[in-house]
Amino acid sequence: MEAQYEEHQHLTTALTSSFVNTCFNGLNALSGIGIISVPYAVATGGWLSLLLLLTIAVSTFFTGLLIKRCMDIDPTIRSYSDIGDRAFGKTGRIIVLLTTNLELYLVATAFLILEGDNLSNLFPHVHFNIYGLHISSKKSFVIMVAAIILPTTWFNNMKILSYISAIGVLASFVILGSILWVGKFDGVGFQEKGKIINWNGMPSALCLFAFCYGAHPVFPTLYTSMKNKRHFSKVLLLCFVLCTMTYSSMAIVRYRMFGSKAESQITLNLPTNKTSSKAAIFTTLVSPIVKYALLVIPIVNTIEDRFPSFNTRTYSLCIRTTLVISTIIVAITFPFFGYLMSIVGALLTVTASIILPPLCYLKISGTYRVFGLELVMVGFVVLIGMVIATVGTYTSMADIVRKL
Repeated sequence: MEAQYEEHQHLTTALTSSFVNTCFNGLNALSGIGIISVPYAVATGGWLSLLLLLTIAVSTFFTGLLIKRCMDIDPTIRSYSDIGDRAFGKTGRIIVLLTTNLELYLVATAFLILEGDNLSNLFPHVHFNIYGLHISSKKSFVIMVAAIILPTTWFNNMKILSYISAIGVLASFVILGSILWVGKFDGVGFQEKGKIINWNGMPSALCLFAFCYGAHPVFPTLYTSMKNKRHFSKVLLLCFVLCTMTYSSMAIVRYRMFGSKAESQITLNLPTNKTSSKAAIFTTLVSPIVKYALLVIPIVNTIEDRFPSFNTRTYSLCIRTTLVISTIIVAITFPFFGYLMSIVGALLTVTASIILPPLCYLKISGTYRVFGLELVMVGFVVLIGMVIATVGTYTSMADIVRKL
């Protein structure tokens, strides 16, 4: 039974995805929650912070290519943790596992907080009393959305997930269109000029931008699932270009609409009595639902690889269900969406998406032994990541302490 299940796992996660399937999964991994937070980042840092967005996009695209190169050098590499192990042994594997899985876990938790915030804003009177225990509107919606998400976590096949991902990609464009409609036809307008630059807000903007491009733990899964792996670089380029264009467009539109009054979630600024606003809000709520499973799968794979003797379908379903339940508990206990995104972006996303890939590539490829242009480029990216991580973590922790 165990051998049959392991074989089934291999068949359903490898060589099943076409170029288009992988593009949808890649776009879904990169987009979604970013389209909500990028406008707030620009409102925090000012217009010139868009240059930081472009810098982060280029840097993370480059590190995504480095992940591919690591896997090309050693075909036995199947996951991000394998890259860490190949580069720095057991210590490298542990660092990668802790960083990436904690990042994915907290992002999935942030999705539930996002859903609870927006749905409770729309339906504030929805709440429950169970055996004398009062469950508020926000907590109720967190639980209900998690129940909807749970079945999507039971799929292993990346091709099936790509169809779910296509919904998330479409949702991003619908959100942008709905926001434009609100500004143009529903009386909000585009009158705000905003600030050119806000130096005090730059560290927070950096963290939020980094958070938006933190899909690197998923890239090895996408790469191994492709039928033709030679096209993975084109998949990455297409995904990063489209996501950056969408992020920039949404940031510009929203900053012109709300200026410095922009909330951490764009949907919280919208008038709830307008049809276009409701369309934007409800569509926004679709993205976390269709993206959650894509983030949870690497965590599940890590747990299953750690305990191969329990590698059965029943055990796998129990792991996935337990993960969802635990994110519900965390989302209810720490419902700080903006601050959670900021600290995850500064500490975990920057480490997993900007710092670790170049360091692993230097070690695996042996590039660190020869001084040249490639070594300078890779080293510069690592330096960028370390600066963002240091400044951003300090700023985010200070904001959280003030909030508490």
